[in-house]
Amino acid sequence: MILRIDRLQTELPPPSDPDPDGASVVQELMGGRFGEMSTLMNYTFQSFNFRNRQGARPFYDLIANIAAEEYGHIELVSAAINTMLTGATPTGDAKAPGKAMPGLTGVRNAQQFIAGGQGTLPQDSMGRPWSGDYVFSSGDLVEDLTHNFFLETGARNNKLKVYEMVDHPAARALTGYLLVRGGVHQVAYARAVEKLTGADLSKLFPAPRIPTDKIPECRPHIERGEHLKLYRFSPEDYKEIVAVFTGTHPETGEDLEVVDHAPEGVPPTDLPAQPSVFAPDYAPEEIAEIARALREAAGLPEKPTGVVANGGRKTKRKAKSTAA
Repeated sequence: MILRIDRLQTELPPPSDPDPDGASVVQELMGGRFGEMSTLMNYTFQSFNFRNRQGARPFYDLIANIAAEEYGHIELVSAAINTMLTGATPTGDAKAPGKAMPGLTGVRNAQQFIAGGQGTLPQDSMGRPWSGDYVFSSGDLVEDLTHNFFLETGARNNKLKVYEMVDHPAARALTGYLLVRGGVHQVAYARAVEKLTGADLSKLFPAPRIPTDKIPECRPHIERGEHLKLYRFSPEDYKEIVAVFTGTHPETGEDLEVVDHAPEGVPPTDLPAQPSVFAPDYAPEEIAEIARALREAAGLPEKPTGVVANGGRKTKRKAKSTAA
């Protein structure tokens, strides 16, 4: 089952200058071979296919729980891409029919505007669709865990390259957070392999060498200890990860910690309608009026009950929590 909470795992800046080409680069972190869809689906299918769960419960709990966090990472990548695309088309009177999207014929990924409503698609940075061929689920626990370590290694390498290529504030905030959290998952899988086999992957393959403490967008998360914490994304389950995620961080020597709840999240920014691409419609004010009438008929408050960063309550709640 999935318990979904309407929060992002970390704060992203609101829309500023649009950057469609940069957004297409960030797509690699969504639908690339080492993107968040791949980490989510690898760990999810490994957890689905896990046999003798009770006999190997700490390792099952680890894989299933990390899969849950990756679900929230997909939403975070989407939020960053959509932020970067906001404002790339006119929001005033330039509506279809007519030349409502001038200057977009040369963008790197026109599908984001033609097929995606000016939003994220399950594609890589070249517009190729994400493939289930990227999922590795062998059934052999040591093989799967070793694969997961190298998957996180490749994912962190890609995040650093995207960080270097795209300087949009949303992209930098996204990659800064994911570099830190991906490092936690890399350590977790290395520690799991060590518990099973005695082999310390972090010493055998000390890669990637990413000095996150020198990256400005990483430092706030490190100062909060996010590089040490493995969150448990369930009210009652997956408690045996404490048997695997133990000891000290291989780079800093600090104690690793399992946190018995999901991270505190932040309300997402309510991105404005983009009527040029019919998102959510060419006349979003009409949809808003229909929604208002429906709320009134249902006895709901006059104002929407949801919480967003740019309006309404800003009460913190726990971030997206999922259970595989």
